[in-house]
Amino acid sequence: MNNKDNDFAAYEVIAKLYHAYFLGLQLMVSSRMGPKVVGDWMFRLFRQQHEDKFLSSFTKLGLAGLPDAVACARYHVLSNRVGGVPVEYLYESDRKAWVRFRYPRWMFQGPTLCGVPQEASQGFLEGWYAHNGVSLNNPRLGFVCISEDMTGEFGLCGYFYEYDDVLAPHERLRFARDERPPDFASGEHLEPPSSQWNAERLAKANRNYAVEYVRNGIGKLLEVVGDDDAQEMIKRSAKLIGLQYASEIAQDLNCSVLSTEDLVELMAQLMTAAGDEVVVDSDATLTQRGLRVARGLSGSWRDSVLAAWGELFAGIGMAQLHLYDVSVTFGDTEGTWKISSFQQAPGVRF
Repeated sequence: MNNKDNDFAAYEVIAKLYHAYFLGLQLMVSSRMGPKVVGDWMFRLFRQQHEDKFLSSFTKLGLAGLPDAVACARYHVLSNRVGGVPVEYLYESDRKAWVRFRYPRWMFQGPTLCGVPQEASQGFLEGWYAHNGVSLNNPRLGFVCISEDMTGEFGLCGYFYEYDDVLAPHERLRFARDERPPDFASGEHLEPPSSQWNAERLAKANRNYAVEYVRNGIGKLLEVVGDDDAQEMIKRSAKLIGLQYASEIAQDLNCSVLSTEDLVELMAQLMTAAGDEVVVDSDATLTQRGLRVARGLSGSWRDSVLAAWGELFAGIGMAQLHLYDVSVTFGDTEGTWKISSFQQAPGVRF
């Protein structure tokens, strides 16, 4: 691969790692805390994502001036495509436009789909989709969901609709499982404007899409369950994902970890792809400058995001044929990483 191909491959790998961690954290919270907590967590997360991204992205996605229902449907198709998520669109009228998420679902990829409760889906529908009309100052705009994922129907599908009357808060999201969608094969295939979204920007956007869910997901989990319970799940799931994905990401980057130097090189590639500057100080120490994953955060939120980042690499180190202990000390704008041989337990004498 040339340098540009290497860059793109690394962006894809770091996005995969962030994504897998987000899924793993969902499963851990689901299994330990139950459906109600997951629903509350997803509601808060997606309301935050909505407030951060929805209106600010309209011009970039070419949606200014469109009817509200149409703009909302197009937004969810285009913004998800930027993040590598397949969604189909179908225009019915200026007051009604459909979206249908295709499989495999990014949000619940792989077997995760079978382990996350329905409350997760309803949390993000309430947190984001039901709030579109509020953000657009259109109190008559709502979303009608006709199918979800975990219910064993045909996947997340529904339409944005502008009613004649002002909607009460509980009317902004409605479920109509007896309705059936039009044939999406007749719908328009949408892509982000090529003038603003070249291949490199799309690759970075895919990475950013995943990291934003991790950052905000950790912050909202701290709110929902408190620091003590959240911290344990945040760190445990990160380490498990590092262990589970170590071989896969090394293969994706054509890297064989046979020595300390190899592990340092793998870590440097991942940290660079995450948007930071990396300086290899020796064969067993490196400095990560920027800490983009925690940029703008403070307090326990920042500490938790960085703790998860550290545990991901701890897991990657312990997954190798030779066990490595990966430790890090974080400052304001940089992290100092040290790699050493894992301390073996003393032998047992009989």
